[in-house]
Amino acid sequence: MNKEGLWEESTYSEEEYVSEPFDETMVKRIEDKLGYKLPQSYIELMKEHNGGILKRCIFFYGDQEREEYIVVNGMFGIGETKDYSLCGSMGSRFWVEEWEYPNIGVAICDCPSAGHEMIFLDYRECIIGRDEPRVVYIDQEADYDTIVLAETFEEFINGLKSDEEIDG
Repeated sequence: MNKEGLWEESTYSEEEYVSEPFDETMVKRIEDKLGYKLPQSYIELMKEHNGGILKRCIFFYGDQEREEYIVVNGMFGIGETKDYSLCGSMGSRFWVEEWEYPNIGVAICDCPSAGHEMIFLDYRECIIGRDEPRVVYIDQEADYDTIVLAETFEEFINGLKSDEEIDG
């Protein structure tokens, strides 16, 4: 997994997103609360940097000639105390229960649109033999339209680009 230049280091990121280090007991508790087993690649990344604002925050999808892309703000860490952690006050359950996002899995990233767009791990295909959830973009303003971004979490991370990479 390409982790180089992934995270933006800032006070806001530390205060709102970056959760404390965790152990296997915490992972199990979070998975039990969410009702889903987290991908091992996500857990491994969070062991190194448990959530935060992304510096590599642009993901291209769909028709490359039309340059369709989304911008990702921050990634939720494995925890319960930070607002933007998986089980924090602005975590996965909040988006499903309060904003009525489809209950398809786990919200892992927010976008700069103040809740009108989110990135989820989509577990719907896992029940028919798929080992790992897809990563999807959900647009609340477009009647919760869902677009598959990546087949795996690792593919999603590897596809993220920074402004510098795009501008050249």
